[in-house]
Amino acid sequence: MTITLTITDPESMARLGAAIAAGLTAGDVVLLTGELGAGKTTLTRGLGDALGVRGTVTSPTFVLARTHPRAEGAPLVHVDAYRLSGAEELDDLDLDFEKSIVVVEWGAGLIEHLVDEWLAVTIARPTGATAHAVGEATEPIEPRTVTIEGVGPRWSDLGWLHAAGD
Repeated sequence: MTITLTITDPESMARLGAAIAAGLTAGDVVLLTGELGAGKTTLTRGLGDALGVRGTVTSPTFVLARTHPRAEGAPLVHVDAYRLSGAEELDDLDLDFEKSIVVVEWGAGLIEHLVDEWLAVTIARPTGATAHAVGEATEPIEPRTVTIEGVGPRWSDLGWLHAAGD
């Protein structure tokens, strides 16, 4: 099953992350794909807020993986696989896929070698923005098209996500 949503602003992207978080448990993997600035970390921040992680979710670009503990429940592990050259290097991070909720940015072509099931979230960002007035200032509108696809039996029904779009 595939769901396609239009996300109009960062707040909506964070709300989508929260909606996804509602369906996650230990052992779940979320694969985020999208160019720089598409909203991958914003979505993960919303997901982390909804899960009640300690601390602020930030991009793990320079540390590769960041574990965000929770008072109760599986920790959130946020991975940036951009600088990894293969699945072996991702495996070398020794992530606890079974006892954590793992979100992997830039992991397409890598995660498939380590797990059998995942929720794939692809964020497409427009190449040009349309300006709109906000008060006296003009800010760009850059809606994102988000495609969510479940891979494996765990994700065969995504009906619980239909209410997440704007």
